[in-house]
Amino acid sequence: MGQTLKILGRTSSINVRKVLWTCQELDIDYEREDWGIGFASTHDPAFLALNPNAQVPVIIDENGVLWESNTICRYLVGKHGRDDLLPAEPAARARVEQWMDWQATELNPSWGDAFHGLVRKHPDFQDPQLIAAGVKRWNDKMGLLEQQLNHTGAYVAGADFSLADVLIGLSAHRWRQTPMERPDYPAVAAYCKRLEQRPGFAEYASDAYS
Repeated sequence: MGQTLKILGRTSSINVRKVLWTCQELDIDYEREDWGIGFASTHDPAFLALNPNAQVPVIIDENGVLWESNTICRYLVGKHGRDDLLPAEPAARARVEQWMDWQATELNPSWGDAFHGLVRKHPDFQDPQLIAAGVKRWNDKMGLLEQQLNHTGAYVAGADFSLADVLIGLSAHRWRQTPMERPDYPAVAAYCKRLEQRPGFAEYASDAYS
């Protein structure tokens, strides 16, 4: 039997919550330590030895150390043989992974100015023009998600829930909870309603988190 999974990272991090929700879907036990804003510094030499990027989450198991949240989620699903969440067949897997990568490379960067200015109230993100431009970028990207959900009628990659929905579900919730003007995207709203039926979404997309 392998060692108990250890997760390093604060639960207020959306990237840590990706991993925690994935663990809930897999029904696996883990131990978690608080690292990051408000807790132990990720610039501590002990943490940097695990992840030189000084970012959470990091996991440790019998196979060693791993960082980057989307990669961690892929690894855990593969380790536990959950082809329903991330298919083994190449084309089906690619349809899930393209949306996972979209979340990381397109959607995630779009919200920086708006989220840090409006939610975190960071002093470096208080320029109204930058915030307005950030809101537009974020809404535009969510418009692409609206189109995709109208196409599938259910989940991001198709008719069935997949690992991509863990990542994008948390992102969609963040978008809906940020105090800003946003278009009426009924497919996104219906999507979040479907996700609310999953215990992982109910726990890790809580309004208490930012």
